[in-house]
Amino acid sequence: MIYTVTLNPSLDYLVCTDALRPGKLCRTSGETLHPGGKGVNVSLVCAALGLPTRALGFIAGRTGALFASLLAETGVEYDFCRLDEGMTRINVKVCAREQTELNGAGPQIPPEALTRLAETLDTLGEDDWLVLSGSVPVGVPADIYAKLLERVHKNGVRTVLDTSGDALKNALPCAPDLIKPNLDELDALVGGAPHNPTGIAACARELQATGAKDILISCGAQGAVLVPVEGQALYLEATPGDEVVQPVGSGDSMAAGWLYAHTNGFSAAETLRYAVAAGSAAEFSAWLPDRAKIEATLAKTGTPRSI
Repeated sequence: MIYTVTLNPSLDYLVCTDALRPGKLCRTSGETLHPGGKGVNVSLVCAALGLPTRALGFIAGRTGALFASLLAETGVEYDFCRLDEGMTRINVKVCAREQTELNGAGPQIPPEALTRLAETLDTLGEDDWLVLSGSVPVGVPADIYAKLLERVHKNGVRTVLDTSGDALKNALPCAPDLIKPNLDELDALVGGAPHNPTGIAACARELQATGAKDILISCGAQGAVLVPVEGQALYLEATPGDEVVQPVGSGDSMAAGWLYAHTNGFSAAETLRYAVAAGSAAEFSAWLPDRAKIEATLAKTGTPRSI
């Protein structure tokens, strides 16, 4: 089972308009509402690929109830802790000539709720993966992911970490099986990274020396670099062809694609190829991609090269 933790999930309200004019009335040409948050997105794409998955985290208020009902409609299993105060955030994403995002803050998470989450994770075992994904909400200790990693590693659980800043830096010595920074997050970790595949791979090796295992760096339009803990680093250009519709969830789809390929025993090169195809498929979709969209994109995706 692939478990995902989203500390601060959201209702993602995506609206499209011809032009965003601050201070003026803007009419939308379409709008959708989805259950969101990075870990939730990973679970949704994993489920689309046929992987068993369960989403964990915290919800609150009426927006939390709506979030749960929308997630239930997708068929994804979930077990969210309901908080007594606050409300699950609403993230507004406006697609015009470019995308503008207005993200809510979310509820305060009390220490006892974090304890309940940690106790839930004690039920995971050697056959499970845990994905810890997203930023750490205000008021939650920056070492929360490090503590959760230490806790589950005792039971042989394999882990994916997709976060940034101190939350990522604090967790590297806990040896996550995969981290998935983007270029900006890599820059912040190493104090500035060269934006070429060889330089990116060298910076990733620095992070491996601190404890991280496999590292997948998403490089936007440049593609992605995969640095396995053992073996040659690999680079793959972004999938060409389709017009980018919106970028929401592309990194989460890439993580889900990596999980699908890795758990099915793909080689490192084919794992990178599938991850890039999944991430690109998200950008080519109105929302998160289904399996058919990912595999259609895979057919257009190139072959990684060693660096």
